[in-house]
Amino acid sequence: MLHNNLWSRFIEIYGDKVDKAYQRELDQILANFSPPPVPPFAKLSQKDVVLITYGDALRSDDQSSLKTLNIFLTKNVGEALNCVHLLPFFPYSSDDGFSIIDYTKVDPRMGTWEDIRALAEQYDMMFDAVINHVSVQSSWFQAFLSGEAPYRDYFITISNDPDLSKVFRPRALPLLTQFNTGDGPVKVWTTFSDDQVDLNYQNPAVLLDILRILLMFVERGARFIRLDAIAFIWKEIGTSCIHLPQTHLIVQFIHAVFEEVAPYVQIITETNVPHRENISYFGNGTNEAQLVYNFSLPPLVLYTFHRENTTTLTRWASS
Repeated sequence: MLHNNLWSRFIEIYGDKVDKAYQRELDQILANFSPPPVPPFAKLSQKDVVLITYGDALRSDDQSSLKTLNIFLTKNVGEALNCVHLLPFFPYSSDDGFSIIDYTKVDPRMGTWEDIRALAEQYDMMFDAVINHVSVQSSWFQAFLSGEAPYRDYFITISNDPDLSKVFRPRALPLLTQFNTGDGPVKVWTTFSDDQVDLNYQNPAVLLDILRILLMFVERGARFIRLDAIAFIWKEIGTSCIHLPQTHLIVQFIHAVFEEVAPYVQIITETNVPHRENISYFGNGTNEAQLVYNFSLPPLVLYTFHRENTTTLTRWASS
């Protein structure tokens, strides 16, 4: 089956000279997708409550932490909430889970996919898609270091000494990290740390591999997918490398894929930036994220209860 609308969106990102082999690959990815049976998705309202938690926030000696979480929620929370946002529960090497080694596995210290499935039977689930970067211990990056195809082009290498002064820096750490490869030392783009290597989305194969992973999340029970650090995924030397047009086009492409094959899945973008830039990820209101992750709201709500005064929260919300 040819998904012409999705291919048109793919061309918007990469240009009309992109290899047609990618179209066949896209069609194959979508043909292989097996969505789980789900009830009709109800529009979110003030009655919805989402718990955000690490998979190992609760622990016991005789069972997995994810199973412990499920038992705790069943006994003590019940229907007081209807969605659980699990922060990254994959094998990782640093940054509290945000340096993922393998997207396809559950960290054995937390549990198994069966534990995730059991949670999904009780609650809508939100998974984190940490897709700007992977761990240096990931198989993709290790294959890159060895010079294996196709991973030679999965990461961003910088030669010579280009002017990178305009690049927006979320952390006070070096932008580039040197690694030794089979062809000698190379400088690789590392936005967040020397353990988190950025993926090269200028390579269409990267986006298609990430699409496989996102659809696998849906097959595993995700009703919401949070796109972590999404603002940084497209890099162009000479720019700020944040909120670039191709970044928005990629979010629109992911949105369009879900609309076609899993319309009950909701995208939430995580961009810790000023309000106007944050809400730009709604796109035109229908073509990017259905939700944006908002860092201002939770502390303002807490402040409002603490002060017993809604003035500040109301002023913020009215903006």
